[in-house]
Amino acid sequence: MPLSPTLIAEIPLAIWAYLFFLRGSFWQLQEDKTAPQSLDPWPRVVAIVPARNEAETIARCVTSLAKQDYPGEFKISVEDDHSDDRTGMLALQAWSESGASRRISVHLASQLPLGWTGKLWAMNDGVQEAANHSPEFFWFTDADIEHAPDTLRRLVIRAERDSLDLASLMVLLQAKTFPERLLIPPFLYFFLMLYPPRWIADPNARTAGAAGGCILIRRSALERIGGLAAIRGEVIDDCALARAVKKRGGKIWMGLTRASVSLRIYGSFSEIRDLIARTAFTQLRYSFFLLIATLIALFVTYVLPLISFFQGEDPAWFLAATAICLMAVSFGVTVRFYNLRFFWALTLPIAATFYAYATCVSALRYWFGRGGQWKGRAQARRGN
Repeated sequence: MPLSPTLIAEIPLAIWAYLFFLRGSFWQLQEDKTAPQSLDPWPRVVAIVPARNEAETIARCVTSLAKQDYPGEFKISVEDDHSDDRTGMLALQAWSESGASRRISVHLASQLPLGWTGKLWAMNDGVQEAANHSPEFFWFTDADIEHAPDTLRRLVIRAERDSLDLASLMVLLQAKTFPERLLIPPFLYFFLMLYPPRWIADPNARTAGAAGGCILIRRSALERIGGLAAIRGEVIDDCALARAVKKRGGKIWMGLTRASVSLRIYGSFSEIRDLIARTAFTQLRYSFFLLIATLIALFVTYVLPLISFFQGEDPAWFLAATAICLMAVSFGVTVRFYNLRFFWALTLPIAATFYAYATCVSALRYWFGRGGQWKGRAQARRGN
């Protein structure tokens, strides 16, 4: 017996009612506004920057780190992960021109061992080299981010004030090209839907997530989980690190900022497809059944309301219109966060369809032994 149009329209409406009212208010973006205050003493911090083929951005990243107005002892370690461009040379040039040469060092990461992802191994090298400085915090930051001068100060203040073991910031991604405007705001929206910040900060909730481009972690918390070796093979390393810390009783937090920005530009749809495909099937735990369930869920949640609405049957069209309104209002907050016109809030079904396509690409790459592709490496090969 076929389902009635009304029942078909009720399903996505129920989903959007849950997402809008019960999913940790993930769509109500709260930009980090940590108030300045003085600490006595300021803890020692070592920033670790894993870098592989980042010639276009490494100089601006290093310069922004050198300009941090952090009152405490602060050192920067750039770990060149066997780049085949000029990343190492440009990092050294930025180091010499920064005026902070005493606290910046550039190292060539050691040979990548079996079972480790490249980024985590480079980070681990940095942790080992920083041991002599006895830091109280490590600041893991990507090589394609330009940080505001007060970023580290605000992170440390929040960590000390709230007794956090891990604090991370989701930096502002670029949304200037047409592909970026269509697909990057949904990237943030979908990420927060999976990892609502309120649930991340709740010690009684199982949800654990972090933004890998900017993570501050206590050395004691890292040692408590067994160091980065505990997550050495993880492709989604940021959330794996947060999960490991929270599982051992650590307090974690994730916020948003527009003051620190990603320097990476996605000029084509294929570049954003590859960004999504790198981790999408990993997020589904490489499960064919979860893949099918996800594709169905994307269709029902984002496309089915439009079908029900344009069919125009009473009262199905009204139920579908309500679901579409909840979708547009919730996504519209993210659209405005990127200073885009509200019109873009109506494009979420198109973006969801693209993400479904990229997830299928992610699965195919994994099945053909090319999963987790990044910087010329396949980091999620079958059988790992």
